[in-house]
Amino acid sequence: MGQHNNPPVFEKDFSLKQMVISGFKDIKYLWQFKTHIAVVIVVGALIGALAAYFKKPTYTARLTFVVDDSKSSNSLGGLSSLAGQFGLNVDGVGGGSGVLQGDNIQELVKSHNLIKNTLTTAYDSTSTLADKYAAIYHLDEDWVEHSPDGKVVKFPLNGNNNTYLQDSLLHEMIERILDNGQFKISKPDKKLGFFELNTTFKDEKLSLLFCQRIMQQSIDFYISTTTKRLKNNIDRLQKRSDSLERVLNNKTYSVSATERTALDLNPAYTEEGARVEVQRRDKVVLNTVYSETLKNLEASKTMLVQETPTVQLVDQPELPLKKNKWKYWIAITAGILVGLIIFSTVKLSMRPEEENNNQ
Repeated sequence: MGQHNNPPVFEKDFSLKQMVISGFKDIKYLWQFKTHIAVVIVVGALIGALAAYFKKPTYTARLTFVVDDSKSSNSLGGLSSLAGQFGLNVDGVGGGSGVLQGDNIQELVKSHNLIKNTLTTAYDSTSTLADKYAAIYHLDEDWVEHSPDGKVVKFPLNGNNNTYLQDSLLHEMIERILDNGQFKISKPDKKLGFFELNTTFKDEKLSLLFCQRIMQQSIDFYISTTTKRLKNNIDRLQKRSDSLERVLNNKTYSVSATERTALDLNPAYTEEGARVEVQRRDKVVLNTVYSETLKNLEASKTMLVQETPTVQLVDQPELPLKKNKWKYWIAITAGILVGLIIFSTVKLSMRPEEENNNQ
Protein backbone atom coordinates (compact mmCIF):
# COMPACT_ATOMS: atom_id res chain seq x y z
CA MET A 1 0.00 0.00 0.00
CA GLY A 2 1.23 3.42 -0.91
CA GLN A 3 1.73 5.94 1.82
CA HIS A 4 0.76 9.57 1.37
CA ASN A 5 2.99 12.00 3.20
CA ASN A 6 1.27 15.23 4.17
CA PRO A 7 3.41 18.30 3.70
CA PRO A 8 4.65 19.68 7.02
CA VAL A 9 2.91 22.74 8.38
CA PHE A 10 5.21 25.51 9.51
CA GLU A 11 4.08 28.09 12.01
CA LYS A 12 5.45 31.57 11.94
CA ASP A 13 7.94 32.24 14.70
CA PHE A 14 6.82 34.76 17.27
CA SER A 15 8.60 38.03 16.78
CA LEU A 16 8.28 40.93 19.18
CA LYS A 17 9.71 43.21 16.53
CA GLN A 18 7.09 42.11 14.02
CA MET A 19 4.32 42.60 16.60
CA VAL A 20 5.50 46.15 17.32
CA ILE A 21 5.71 46.94 13.61
CA SER A 22 2.21 45.54 13.09
CA GLY A 23 0.92 47.67 15.96
CA PHE A 24 2.39 50.84 14.47
CA LYS A 25 0.81 49.99 11.14
CA ASP A 26 -2.57 49.58 12.85
CA ILE A 27 -2.18 52.97 14.50
CA LYS A 28 -1.11 54.52 11.21
CA TYR A 29 -4.16 53.03 9.51
CA LEU A 30 -6.53 54.23 12.23
CA TRP A 31 -4.99 57.71 12.15
CA GLN A 32 -6.54 58.13 8.73
CA PHE A 33 -9.83 58.47 10.59
CA LYS A 34 -8.62 61.11 13.01
CA THR A 35 -11.78 63.13 12.51
CA HIS A 36 -13.86 60.10 13.48
CA ILE A 37 -11.55 59.47 16.41
CA ALA A 38 -12.10 63.02 17.66
CA VAL A 39 -15.85 62.48 17.46
CA VAL A 40 -15.51 59.17 19.35
CA ILE A 41 -13.49 60.90 22.08
CA VAL A 42 -16.07 63.65 22.48
CA VAL A 43 -19.00 61.22 22.47
CA GLY A 44 -17.24 58.84 24.88
CA ALA A 45 -16.41 61.67 27.26
CA LEU A 46 -19.99 62.93 27.09
CA ILE A 47 -21.42 59.47 27.78
CA GLY A 48 -19.03 59.01 30.71
CA ALA A 49 -19.94 62.39 32.19
CA LEU A 50 -23.67 61.71 31.82
CA ALA A 51 -23.25 58.28 33.40
CA ALA A 52 -21.47 59.83 36.39
CA TYR A 53 -24.15 62.52 36.68
CA PHE A 54 -27.17 60.23 36.54
CA LYS A 55 -25.64 57.31 38.44
CA LYS A 56 -27.23 57.37 41.88
CA PRO A 57 -24.71 57.34 44.73
CA THR A 58 -24.60 54.58 47.30
CA TYR A 59 -23.91 54.91 51.01
CA THR A 60 -21.73 52.56 53.05
CA ALA A 61 -22.25 51.98 56.77
CA ARG A 62 -19.18 50.43 58.41
CA LEU A 63 -19.07 48.74 61.80
CA THR A 64 -16.22 46.90 63.51
CA PHE A 65 -16.54 44.64 66.53
CA VAL A 66 -14.60 42.11 68.55
CA VAL A 67 -15.90 39.01 70.32
CA ASP A 68 -14.42 37.97 73.66
CA ASP A 69 -14.59 34.17 73.49
CA SER A 70 -11.77 33.43 75.95
CA LYS A 71 -14.21 32.51 78.70
CA SER A 72 -14.27 28.83 77.78
CA SER A 73 -10.65 28.43 78.88
CA ASN A 74 -9.94 31.15 81.43
CA SER A 75 -13.17 31.64 83.35
CA LEU A 76 -13.84 27.99 84.10
CA GLY A 77 -10.50 27.70 85.90
CA GLY A 78 -11.51 30.28 88.48
CA LEU A 79 -15.10 29.09 88.42
CA SER A 80 -14.08 25.54 89.35
CA SER A 81 -12.47 26.92 92.49
CA LEU A 82 -15.57 28.96 93.31
CA ALA A 83 -17.94 26.06 92.69
CA GLY A 84 -15.69 23.77 94.71
CA GLN A 85 -16.57 25.79 97.80
CA PHE A 86 -20.15 24.61 97.33
CA GLY A 87 -19.16 21.02 96.69
CA LEU A 88 -19.89 21.26 92.95
CA ASN A 89 -17.95 19.81 90.02
CA VAL A 90 -18.11 22.02 86.93
CA ASP A 91 -15.50 20.23 84.83
CA GLY A 92 -16.72 20.04 81.27
CA VAL A 93 -19.61 22.40 81.97
CA GLY A 94 -19.87 25.52 79.82
CA GLY A 95 -22.07 27.50 77.57
CA GLY A 96 -21.11 25.49 74.51
CA SER A 97 -19.78 28.51 72.68
CA GLY A 98 -17.15 26.58 70.78
CA VAL A 99 -19.45 26.19 67.80
CA LEU A 100 -19.85 29.96 67.45
CA GLN A 101 -16.25 31.04 67.28
CA GLY A 102 -13.90 32.37 64.61
CA ASP A 103 -15.13 32.10 61.05
CA ASN A 104 -18.45 30.65 62.20
CA ILE A 105 -19.37 34.11 63.49
CA GLN A 106 -19.16 35.45 59.93
CA GLU A 107 -21.55 32.77 58.69
CA LEU A 108 -23.88 33.49 61.60
CA VAL A 109 -24.12 37.20 60.76
CA LYS A 110 -24.80 36.37 57.08
CA SER A 111 -27.49 33.80 57.87
CA HIS A 112 -30.76 34.19 55.97
CA ASN A 113 -32.80 34.09 59.17
CA LEU A 114 -31.03 37.08 60.74
CA ILE A 115 -31.17 39.08 57.50
CA LYS A 116 -34.87 38.31 57.16
CA ASN A 117 -35.54 39.41 60.74
CA THR A 118 -33.62 42.62 60.06
CA LEU A 119 -35.48 43.39 56.84
CA THR A 120 -38.83 43.08 58.61
CA THR A 121 -37.98 45.76 61.20
CA ALA A 122 -39.40 49.27 60.90
CA TYR A 123 -37.92 51.85 58.52
CA ASP A 124 -40.47 54.47 59.53
CA SER A 125 -44.03 54.50 60.85
CA THR A 126 -45.49 53.13 57.61
CA SER A 127 -42.89 50.78 56.10
CA THR A 128 -40.24 48.18 56.87
CA LEU A 129 -36.66 47.95 55.64
CA ALA A 130 -37.83 45.37 53.10
CA ASP A 131 -40.44 47.80 51.74
CA LYS A 132 -37.82 50.54 51.37
CA TYR A 133 -35.29 48.22 49.72
CA ALA A 134 -37.88 47.03 47.21
CA ALA A 135 -38.85 50.63 46.44
CA ILE A 136 -35.37 52.10 45.86
CA TYR A 137 -34.35 49.20 43.60
CA HIS A 138 -37.76 49.16 41.83
CA LEU A 139 -38.40 45.57 42.82
CA ASP A 140 -41.89 46.46 44.00
CA GLU A 141 -42.82 47.40 40.42
CA ASP A 142 -41.49 44.10 39.09
CA TRP A 143 -43.39 42.13 41.73
CA VAL A 144 -46.79 43.72 41.09
CA GLU A 145 -47.57 41.04 38.50
CA HIS A 146 -47.21 38.38 41.21
CA SER A 147 -49.59 40.18 43.59
CA PRO A 148 -53.09 38.62 43.73
CA ASP A 149 -54.77 42.05 44.00
CA GLY A 150 -52.44 43.80 41.56
CA LYS A 151 -51.07 46.10 44.28
CA VAL A 152 -47.52 46.63 45.52
CA VAL A 153 -46.43 43.82 47.85
CA LYS A 154 -45.88 45.04 51.41
CA PHE A 155 -44.00 43.21 54.15
CA PRO A 156 -45.52 43.19 57.67
CA LEU A 157 -43.53 44.30 60.68
CA ASN A 158 -41.50 41.51 62.32
CA GLY A 159 -42.56 39.10 59.58
CA ASN A 160 -45.81 38.26 61.35
CA ASN A 161 -48.17 36.12 59.30
CA ASN A 162 -46.15 36.31 56.10
CA THR A 163 -47.79 34.78 53.05
CA TYR A 164 -46.06 32.30 50.77
CA LEU A 165 -45.50 35.12 48.24
CA GLN A 166 -43.98 37.46 50.83
CA ASP A 167 -41.59 34.78 52.08
CA SER A 168 -40.55 33.98 48.50
CA LEU A 169 -39.88 37.64 47.72
CA LEU A 170 -37.94 38.09 50.95
CA HIS A 171 -35.78 35.11 50.00
CA GLU A 172 -35.15 36.68 46.58
CA MET A 173 -34.29 39.98 48.24
CA ILE A 174 -31.81 38.31 50.60
CA GLU A 175 -30.09 36.51 47.72
CA ARG A 176 -29.81 39.80 45.85
CA ILE A 177 -28.28 41.57 48.86
CA LEU A 178 -25.65 38.85 49.33
CA ASP A 179 -24.87 38.24 45.64
CA ASN A 180 -24.47 41.96 44.86
CA GLY A 181 -22.10 42.49 47.78
CA GLN A 182 -24.45 44.98 49.43
CA PHE A 183 -23.85 43.30 52.79
CA LYS A 184 -20.40 41.98 53.71
CA ILE A 185 -18.63 40.80 56.82
CA SER A 186 -14.92 40.11 56.87
CA LYS A 187 -11.97 39.61 59.18
CA PRO A 188 -9.33 42.13 58.01
CA ASP A 189 -6.52 40.49 59.97
CA LYS A 190 -6.70 36.72 60.50
CA LYS A 191 -4.40 37.01 63.52
CA LEU A 192 -6.73 39.39 65.35
CA GLY A 193 -10.27 38.93 66.58
CA PHE A 194 -11.69 42.02 64.87
CA PHE A 195 -14.57 41.73 62.40
CA GLU A 196 -15.70 44.38 59.93
CA LEU A 197 -19.29 44.68 58.74
CA ASN A 198 -20.28 46.82 55.72
CA THR A 199 -23.68 47.58 54.22
CA THR A 200 -24.01 49.54 50.99
CA PHE A 201 -27.37 50.73 49.65
CA LYS A 202 -28.70 53.63 47.61
CA ASP A 203 -30.51 55.00 50.66
CA GLU A 204 -28.42 56.41 53.50
CA LYS A 205 -30.92 55.71 56.27
CA LEU A 206 -31.46 52.15 55.03
CA SER A 207 -27.72 51.46 55.12
CA LEU A 208 -27.44 52.82 58.66
CA LEU A 209 -30.46 50.97 60.07
CA PHE A 210 -29.62 47.67 58.38
CA CYS A 211 -26.04 47.76 59.67
CA GLN A 212 -27.06 48.55 63.25
CA ARG A 213 -29.93 46.09 63.43
CA ILE A 214 -28.24 43.11 61.80
CA MET A 215 -25.49 43.56 64.38
CA GLN A 216 -27.98 43.67 67.24
CA GLN A 217 -29.81 40.63 65.86
CA SER A 218 -26.50 38.77 65.71
CA ILE A 219 -25.49 39.76 69.25
CA ASP A 220 -28.84 38.66 70.69
CA PHE A 221 -28.75 35.33 68.86
CA TYR A 222 -25.10 34.72 69.74
CA ILE A 223 -25.54 35.38 73.46
CA SER A 224 -28.81 33.43 73.58
CA THR A 225 -27.19 30.41 71.93
CA THR A 226 -24.01 30.37 74.01
CA THR A 227 -25.88 30.68 77.32
CA LYS A 228 -28.96 28.62 76.52
CA ARG A 229 -27.96 25.53 78.50
CA LEU A 230 -27.02 27.51 81.59
CA LYS A 231 -30.24 29.52 81.45
CA ASN A 232 -32.28 26.33 81.19
CA ASN A 233 -30.42 24.93 84.19
CA ILE A 234 -31.05 28.11 86.19
CA ASP A 235 -34.76 28.02 85.33
CA ARG A 236 -34.96 24.38 86.44
CA LEU A 237 -33.16 25.10 89.73
CA GLN A 238 -35.29 28.19 90.33
CA LYS A 239 -38.51 26.20 89.95
CA ARG A 240 -37.18 23.48 92.25
CA SER A 241 -36.08 26.07 94.80
CA ASP A 242 -39.49 27.77 94.79
CA SER A 243 -41.24 24.43 95.17
CA LEU A 244 -39.00 23.36 98.05
CA GLU A 245 -39.50 26.72 99.75
CA ARG A 246 -43.28 26.28 99.71
CA VAL A 247 -43.02 22.72 101.04
CA LEU A 248 -40.55 23.80 103.74
CA ASN A 249 -42.82 26.65 104.86
CA ASN A 250 -45.78 24.31 105.12
CA LYS A 251 -43.68 21.79 107.04
CA THR A 252 -42.54 24.52 109.46
CA TYR A 253 -46.14 25.50 110.25
CA SER A 254 -47.08 21.85 110.58
CA VAL A 255 -44.25 21.09 113.02
CA SER A 256 -45.10 24.16 115.07
CA ALA A 257 -48.77 23.13 115.34
CA THR A 258 -47.87 19.55 116.24
CA GLU A 259 -45.49 20.70 118.98
CA ARG A 260 -48.18 22.91 120.55
CA THR A 261 -50.60 20.02 120.53
CA ALA A 262 -48.03 17.69 122.09
CA LEU A 263 -47.53 20.06 125.03
CA ASP A 264 -51.19 19.66 126.06
CA LEU A 265 -51.12 15.85 125.95
CA ASN A 266 -50.39 13.39 128.73
CA PRO A 267 -46.68 12.46 128.69
CA ALA A 268 -47.75 8.83 128.83
CA TYR A 269 -48.87 9.05 125.21
CA THR A 270 -45.51 8.52 123.43
CA GLU A 271 -47.06 8.09 119.97
CA GLU A 272 -47.66 11.82 119.59
CA GLY A 273 -44.07 12.54 120.64
CA ALA A 274 -42.81 10.20 117.93
CA ARG A 275 -44.95 12.01 115.34
CA VAL A 276 -43.38 15.31 116.40
CA GLU A 277 -39.90 13.81 116.07
CA VAL A 278 -40.63 12.50 112.55
CA GLN A 279 -41.89 15.88 111.40
CA ARG A 280 -38.82 17.58 112.85
CA ARG A 281 -36.59 15.13 110.96
CA ASP A 282 -38.50 15.75 107.71
CA LYS A 283 -38.08 19.47 108.22
CA VAL A 284 -34.32 19.09 108.69
CA VAL A 285 -34.07 17.00 105.49
CA LEU A 286 -36.12 19.52 103.53
CA ASN A 287 -34.05 22.38 104.90
CA THR A 288 -30.83 20.61 103.84
CA VAL A 289 -32.12 19.91 100.32
CA TYR A 290 -33.38 23.48 100.02
CA SER A 291 -30.01 24.90 101.14
CA GLU A 292 -28.10 22.77 98.60
CA THR A 293 -30.50 23.78 95.86
CA LEU A 294 -29.94 27.45 96.66
CA LYS A 295 -26.17 26.89 96.56
CA ASN A 296 -26.44 25.25 93.14
CA LEU A 297 -28.70 28.05 91.93
CA GLU A 298 -26.29 30.79 92.99
CA ALA A 299 -23.35 28.88 91.52
CA SER A 300 -25.20 28.53 88.21
CA LYS A 301 -25.98 32.25 88.17
CA THR A 302 -22.30 32.98 88.72
CA MET A 303 -21.44 30.63 85.87
CA LEU A 304 -23.95 32.42 83.64
CA VAL A 305 -22.25 35.76 84.29
CA GLN A 306 -18.86 34.21 83.54
CA GLU A 307 -20.08 32.39 80.42
CA THR A 308 -21.97 35.29 78.83
CA PRO A 309 -19.79 36.43 75.89
CA THR A 310 -18.86 40.03 75.35
CA VAL A 311 -19.35 41.57 71.92
CA GLN A 312 -17.59 44.94 71.94
CA LEU A 313 -18.52 47.41 69.20
CA VAL A 314 -15.35 49.30 68.28
CA ASP A 315 -16.46 51.56 65.40
CA GLN A 316 -20.14 52.30 64.84
CA PRO A 317 -21.68 53.95 61.76
CA GLU A 318 -22.67 57.59 62.09
CA LEU A 319 -24.39 60.03 59.78
CA PRO A 320 -23.34 61.23 57.30
CA LEU A 321 -22.22 57.89 55.87
CA LYS A 322 -19.49 57.39 53.31
CA LYS A 323 -20.88 58.42 49.90
CA ASN A 324 -19.86 56.33 46.91
CA LYS A 325 -20.22 58.18 43.61
CA TRP A 326 -18.44 57.91 40.30
CA LYS A 327 -15.76 60.57 39.92
CA TYR A 328 -16.18 62.54 36.73
CA TRP A 329 -12.60 62.16 35.53
CA ILE A 330 -12.75 58.39 35.97
CA ALA A 331 -16.10 58.12 34.19
CA ILE A 332 -14.94 60.37 31.33
CA THR A 333 -11.67 58.45 30.92
CA ALA A 334 -13.53 55.14 30.95
CA GLY A 335 -16.01 56.42 28.36
CA ILE A 336 -13.20 57.56 26.04
CA LEU A 337 -11.27 54.28 26.38
CA VAL A 338 -14.33 52.12 25.75
CA GLY A 339 -15.27 54.25 22.74
CA LEU A 340 -11.75 54.04 21.25
CA ILE A 341 -11.57 50.28 21.79
CA ILE A 342 -14.91 49.70 20.07
CA PHE A 343 -14.05 52.08 17.22
CA SER A 344 -10.61 50.51 16.68
CA THR A 345 -11.97 46.97 16.74
CA VAL A 346 -14.65 47.77 14.19
CA LYS A 347 -12.33 49.68 11.84
CA LEU A 348 -9.56 47.06 11.94
CA SER A 349 -12.02 44.26 11.29
CA MET A 350 -13.36 46.15 8.24
CA ARG A 351 -9.90 46.97 6.84
CA PRO A 352 -9.56 46.06 3.15
CA GLU A 353 -7.75 42.78 2.38
CA GLU A 354 -4.91 44.45 0.55
CA GLU A 355 -4.16 46.53 3.64
CA ASN A 356 -3.83 43.34 5.67
CA ASN A 357 -1.60 41.70 3.05
CA ASN A 358 0.79 44.63 3.13
CA GLN A 359 1.60 43.71 6.68
